[in-house]
Amino acid sequence: MDAVMLSRIQFAFTSMFHYIYPPLSIGLGVVLVIMEGIYIKTKNPLYKEMAKFWAGIFSLTFALGVATGLVQVFGFGTNWASYSRFVGDVFGSALGAEGVFAFFLESGFLGLMLFGWNRVSAKMHYFATWMVALGAHFSSIWIVVANSWMQTPAGHKIVGEGPDARAVITNFWEMVFNPSFLDRITHVVLGCWLCGIFLVLSISAYYFLKNKHIEFAKASMKIGLILSSVVLVLQLFSAHSTARGVAVNQPTKLAAMEGIFDTETHAPLSLLGWVDVKNQTMHGIKIPSLLSLLAFGKADAPVMGLNEVPVDERPPVQVVYQAYHTMIWMWGLMALVTVAAIFFWIRNNFQSAKWTLRALVISVMFPMVANQVGWMTAEIGRQPWIVYKILKTPAGVSKSIVAAEVAWSLTMLFLIYSMLLVLFLYLLDRKIKHGPVAEGARPSDTAEVYRNPTR
Repeated sequence: MDAVMLSRIQFAFTSMFHYIYPPLSIGLGVVLVIMEGIYIKTKNPLYKEMAKFWAGIFSLTFALGVATGLVQVFGFGTNWASYSRFVGDVFGSALGAEGVFAFFLESGFLGLMLFGWNRVSAKMHYFATWMVALGAHFSSIWIVVANSWMQTPAGHKIVGEGPDARAVITNFWEMVFNPSFLDRITHVVLGCWLCGIFLVLSISAYYFLKNKHIEFAKASMKIGLILSSVVLVLQLFSAHSTARGVAVNQPTKLAAMEGIFDTETHAPLSLLGWVDVKNQTMHGIKIPSLLSLLAFGKADAPVMGLNEVPVDERPPVQVVYQAYHTMIWMWGLMALVTVAAIFFWIRNNFQSAKWTLRALVISVMFPMVANQVGWMTAEIGRQPWIVYKILKTPAGVSKSIVAAEVAWSLTMLFLIYSMLLVLFLYLLDRKIKHGPVAEGARPSDTAEVYRNPTR
């Protein structure tokens, strides 16, 4: 493989590994705000210990997110210098804002949230929790601003020619609110919330199966199920709006997502299938006219096919199609386990629902997979453009690197990231097995303290 392909693999690998952690932080931030808010309102120590427990897990995800995120920044300079030079004026403002308004806000209040329980007032501590959660969300906002500009560039002009050409901002707010930003940030944030929510559901289900920390598990499970029910519905509407935006702004990507080669009216929506690229057809389960209806509001609306685009400007169709439909099926699995768990909640019979609890334990992977393949759909579906319709991906690679150097750095990053993942899973496992302990009580006394707060 050449330096371009290896650089793409390296950036994809580091990005996907990094993206394990920020969604968990963002989702857990919302959960922490809700749990601590209930504690402030009710004074029930159960919710205080819930907030403490989940804050400990939040700190793990935050630490790994920071460590792995720094590599992304260096990657722009080492592997993608030409791209960085081209978009420096645009990305400089967006990533600078991310550092000032997000990282410093989040990290500045993190210590107070983790260690300030008995050192500041309850309201001040709750304020710190809010700031940490907001900081995590602000970080996602500015990152998505930068990435959405790559998908639908706006508010800029190109100055210079050839290798000296670069994008310069002409309207900051037009750059921020580019055509895809609002849809994409909504979709991304909801996906992050689902990661945190299903981590809560997964660990709570584990405690039910082990018959440990039952009061804690019941309360956490109920909060998680309420949140998952609401967010899954919101994500469905967000997905529809995002897909309609893709149909208007990036029709080539939509054609790849559905495996459509010839422009057609009454275009079907594919539920499951396989794209035969050689023969330019898609084999699978289809619903007639539904894609035209969902994308454009009319069953007979034409949907552009890939044959309208030169071959060298088409994305890898099979990868985009399978990634997109995997994301959809992950949403379906999340909805299924949520409905099953709510059924047993209504019957007040969580502990007897062994298969549902086992499904909930592994359900933490559903939103993680959905987020990863969702980003694959967005990024691979944009190819061969690194900035859509402006700059092709090979033109963004650093001119001085060679394939052997990238292969070596990719190997080292794989080994280091593997060790970080093992460390994260080890620490998370220890935290889960230790479990929550009510303040001033032995682990065996915890449930009694929760039932009798004045004990």
